[in-house]
Amino acid sequence: MNDSFMFKMRFLLRSRSDGFSRVIGTSSHGASYKARFQNGRVAVVKEIHLIDHQDDDSFYREVQLLGRLHHRHIVALDGFSVGRKRFLVFENVENGSLKEHLNDPLKTPLDWRIRLKIAVGVAAALEYLHFFCDPPVYHVSISSSTIMLDENYNAKLSDVGLLGSGSSDHVMARRTSNCNGQVYGNIMYELGLLILELITGQSSDKTGTDLSQWIEESCFPTSIYNMIDPDLGNNYDSRELKGLLAVARFCIKSADEPNSFTPQIYRYL
Repeated sequence: MNDSFMFKMRFLLRSRSDGFSRVIGTSSHGASYKARFQNGRVAVVKEIHLIDHQDDDSFYREVQLLGRLHHRHIVALDGFSVGRKRFLVFENVENGSLKEHLNDPLKTPLDWRIRLKIAVGVAAALEYLHFFCDPPVYHVSISSSTIMLDENYNAKLSDVGLLGSGSSDHVMARRTSNCNGQVYGNIMYELGLLILELITGQSSDKTGTDLSQWIEESCFPTSIYNMIDPDLGNNYDSRELKGLLAVARFCIKSADEPNSFTPQIYRYL
């Protein structure tokens, strides 16, 4: 990875005006671009604006944190650039965000097997971050906007790190290097909402509260089939559906009483 860093630094500093023509996201830390390098390779470049108490050391800590993450369900850091502006360079994930596939009528609807695979992949990434990284990583935001899909529709977390790109300010404020009950409960809540979004096709950005209230109602089993994404039709496994809903319900309830463990959820899925 180090050999490619210097190349990317030269490219970024030289081609800022014509290499970053497509903005694919913005946050309080700056914009994200899809960039094409001189060798034809495409990558996602995130501009980092340090805020408040953050300094260059914060940026280098971010690079060190992301550089040691290696998992098939986490977007890989390929390089960085420092100078007048700071950039992080990530692998380009071919099929874009999960949100695009759930909300864009021009996209081919995701079938049940792919949706189930996405849920399993996200849980696997969380298990890796929480239990196989030393120290554990809890700086993660989970939503359909931050889940990317590769050419085989494998899920990849794209918002991991102290200087996360896609998170709102209130999400960023609650992040910490140490896990407490509230932080872990927030992560599980977001995972529960993501699973509900996969099942219903409804955007959690707009109906997150409604979805969480629905899954916690005692009578929710009677309305399950009215909530399923119409794009699925009848092409799903009822047993798997009920199991996935049970996991979502468990995760949502963990926001108030965070007593769940990611390995248990991953193995259940």
